Amino acid sequence: MSDVDPQIRASMEIRARIDTTKPHSARFWNYFVGGKDNYEVDREIGDHIKEIFPGLVDVAVTSRHFLGRAVRHLAGEQGIRQFLDIGTGLPTADNTHEVAQRVAPDARIVYVDNDPIVLAHANALLTSTPEGKTAYLDADLYDPKSVLDAAAETLDLSQPVALMILNTLGHVAEHAKAVELIQALMAGLPSGSYLVISDSTATSEGMIAASEAYNSSGAVPYYVRPVAEIEAFFDGLELVDPGVVQVTKWRPDGTGPQDVAVDAYCGVGRKA
Repeated sequence: MSDVDPQIRASMEIRARIDTTKPHSARFWNYFVGGKDNYEVDREIGDHIKEIFPGLVDVAVTSRHFLGRAVRHLAGEQGIRQFLDIGTGLPTADNTHEVAQRVAPDARIVYVDNDPIVLAHANALLTSTPEGKTAYLDADLYDPKSVLDAAAETLDLSQPVALMILNTLGHVAEHAKAVELIQALMAGLPSGSYLVISDSTATSEGMIAASEAYNSSGAVPYYVRPVAEIEAFFDGLELVDPGVVQVTKWRPDGTGPQDVAVDAYCGVGRKA
């Protein structure tokens, strides 16, 4: 393939890494929020889990609305102009850069993922207002130094950054390891930076059963945690009101469902 355009070759290599025989978390979540970037195997496990626990659809939808509210709050009320979104997943409506640049056209956003299906859709993410900038990194949450070094090519890490890790930490099996990764990333960001987290939680038998069904499907496992472990992710940070709460309860503003109890908690913390 020496005569093939390098960008086309890279795209072909990425697509060759995509396994369509097993469910995939980004495609599975994409199905639940009404996207079209999924395969039959994702829809099959999705439909199976809907039968076990229909509430997981509410978790997916309301978690997406939390992203929008958190980004609008940080860009609009706190003046944050830089966002580092790790484990971004597949692009749908109202991605971080779209929400942020709607409020602040000069906002700069770096997306990070190391998943081939997400890489294959990276071009859909690489859009920006003329005043701002959007970049995409093929990098790994488990290597915080490399993430920060690469992000520094787009972001000014001497200025506050909002670190977004949404519906991703469940892939880290050990809670202590997840805490270690968060602390390493936040250590590389200056005072005035923020940590934004949301994740599914082990707060109902239905959610626990849904997690077990998903993990037995052959997909990369996703572990739901007790709320106390989500709270521990913010140790050493100043929690923004109302603290760690269900995603529907974090500064509701009329967008998305708000009268439904969901097994997903979130929080926003500020580095002093």
